[in-house]
Formats: sequence, C-alpha cells, structure tokens
Amino acid sequence: MPELVLWDIDHTLMATRGLGRELWAQAFHEVTGIEMREQASVTGSTERVILRETARLHDITYSDELFESFAAALGAVHVRRAAELRERGHALPGAAAVLARLADKGVRQTVVTGNVRAAAEVKLAVFGLDGYLRLEDGAYAEDGEERPELLRAALARSATRPDKAAFLGDTPADVEGGLGAGVRVVAVATGRTSATELRGSGADTVLEGLADTEKAFAAISCARTGGVAG
Repeated sequence: MPELVLWDIDHTLMATRGLGRELWAQAFHEVTGIEMREQASVTGSTERVILRETARLHDITYSDELFESFAAALGAVHVRRAAELRERGHALPGAAAVLARLADKGVRQTVVTGNVRAAAEVKLAVFGLDGYLRLEDGAYAEDGEERPELLRAALARSATRPDKAAFLGDTPADVEGGLGAGVRVVAVATGRTSATELRGSGADTVLEGLADTEKAFAAISCARTGGVAG
C-alpha cells in the first residue's frame, strides 16, 4: 500500500463537459482584452504552458506577470461560476468511493495538476472530493510547467519518498511524468487516451475507470504489474 496517492484532476476524478474551456476563455479575455480565437492543446499540459502557447497564437507577449494575472482571473471565474460547474460537470463514476476507501485505510492523498490552485480547489469542492485530500501538499500550475517537476514538488511538501507514492492520471504525459519522478503510475482510461495507449506509455497498471471500487483499490494498493484491469 502506498503511503501517498497523488491524483490528477481533469478526466481522472471529474469531467467539466466543455465548461472548462469557456471559463478559460473568459479569464483570457479579462486579462488580455482579446477574445480567444484558438486555444493551445490542453491534454496533459499545464495552465502555464497552455497560456504561453495560446498567447503566442494571439501575438501576445508571454510573461510571468501575465501568468500571475491569468491565474488570479481563472480562479475568480471558477468561484463566480461554481454553480454552473456543479450543474454541467460531474465527478467520474467511482471517484468519491475510491478516495473514501483510501482515506479509510489511512492513506494520505493530494493532487498533482496542471490547474491553477484556486481553480482546482473550486472544482474539487463543487463535486465533494476536497475533504479526502490534503490540498496543501499538492502541486499546481503555479509550481512548474511539466509533470515531473510538479510531482517532485508534491513529494517534497508531503515528505514522501517516490517509492512510497502512487500517481493516477489519464494521459501519456501523466504516465511519463510519474515515471520521470520515480513514482508508481496507475493510469485510468477515462479521458481521451485508450487503455492500450496508456499501457504503451509505460504505466505500471491501467484501469478502464474507477467505477469498480474494489478493482481500483487493488490496483492502487498492489506492486508494479504492468497489467490492465477492466
């Protein structure tokens, strides 16, 4: 059993069903004064990278100051539209049950996400998942650009060795980041990437989803297997 379980958020624990892009575009407009015509790829990326590349697509000069303003705006937009997020989005099947099962066993849990922290906190609270997580130990877009960097930040904050942790995510970038940080990776095929692709990325275990609580709990608990659980 790992001492610490690190969770990706979007498409691993929840889905916002298109609202996430709307909120992002609103924050982008508020900060830059420009309507977003095109957004850079978001799959497996972090808000800092997405903003830099989206700014480039709109001929806007990126800076740390721009990111800080955008992060504040994005968090505020999530707060203002939390009710809409609750109505349109949802926690993925089994997410709350698996979080609760791990918490009952005394396993520490937090998040490693490309979201800015304020937005992540709103999302998790809206779907009732925040109570299982030590968000102060997590890592967010403010902490870096790439997954290994974020994972190392979360491990340091929680004072946990990589070999005592497991990371759950839904993209090849999550898998590569987890392996790069030296943690065991359980990939879930609940996003845009198939179980076959996730296994090919090198995930230690691949789940079709979290709906089967017992199967998910066993996958998180067990040693490295390289298998696929249905």
